[in-house]
Amino acid sequence: MGAGLIGRRHIQHVSAEPQAELMAVVDPTDAGRRAAAETGAPWASSLRELLATERPDGVIIATPNQVHVENALEAVAAGIPVLVEKPIADDLAEGERLVAAAERAGVPLLVGHHRRHNPIMRAASEIVASGRLGRIVAVSALFWLYKPDDYFDMPWRREPGAGPVFLNLIHDVDNLRALLGEVVSVQAVESNTVRGHPVEDTAAIILQFASGALATLSVCDTAVAPWSWEMTTGENPAYPQADEACYLIAGTHGSLSLPQLDIWSNAGPRSWWEPLQRERIGIAPKDPLVLQIRHFVDVIRGDAAPLVSGREGLRTLEVIIAIKRAAEIGERVTLPSR
Repeated sequence: MGAGLIGRRHIQHVSAEPQAELMAVVDPTDAGRRAAAETGAPWASSLRELLATERPDGVIIATPNQVHVENALEAVAAGIPVLVEKPIADDLAEGERLVAAAERAGVPLLVGHHRRHNPIMRAASEIVASGRLGRIVAVSALFWLYKPDDYFDMPWRREPGAGPVFLNLIHDVDNLRALLGEVVSVQAVESNTVRGHPVEDTAAIILQFASGALATLSVCDTAVAPWSWEMTTGENPAYPQADEACYLIAGTHGSLSLPQLDIWSNAGPRSWWEPLQRERIGIAPKDPLVLQIRHFVDVIRGDAAPLVSGREGLRTLEVIIAIKRAAEIGERVTLPSR
């Protein structure tokens, strides 16, 4: 459901996956009709229309953020497993309503935080969990790039519920939660002085984790710069790749840069007087959206539990909502304890 930027990538990967079949494209727009025609798949203007004649094994929700819950609830009511793009919702109460409905119905609900499937993230998680870095104390994460003006031709991208914190930084927050655990408090400042849209174009954020680690995150979609997951990992071939880091993770015995997976440590005693050594961890790159589709197939068949469940996606959304709230009131916001 939804044939926008991410929807078209899902269409591509489902069509190419031997274990899956693209049953239909559901999108009421002319673009949706064209996307269906290009793949040879049937087209429907709504899920209700599709269900009158066909029943898919699973539904991918790739519609605008503001209708994720409405669309996903329709699939859950029909008893169909759902992969909903991030954010799971643009409102916590609505997100909770969706998660609760899926849990009551026993319908698998996955959230499209696809970077958790990326071999980079899997390797980073193993490094952190191994204790090799010691205790994680600080993190620096950047999302700096320039979105061209025509990106905002779709009005919903300029309205509340969009903006780079909701659309982009939510991936980075989810990555950091996967690596470091739960966030207990946030502080944030936002600015929209460049574009003047109702949503931010720049934000600076501090996260405090239950472990005591502190992270500084900076997001800006008006900067010509290479320091972002999109521009450094090669995950999406649509973006030019730069050999730069977007995350720096500091521990008491060593530090890690992503996406290079460089581990920095002292060969001898830990000291700023001692030389540092670098070890690069090699991995085989794989498209996480492809891996996510395969995982969804396994979940539909009952062979796997969701890697990123609806409840897990809701917890990442809680952090994003807290960031927006902290920026709005100019005060530190504490998250519910887990």
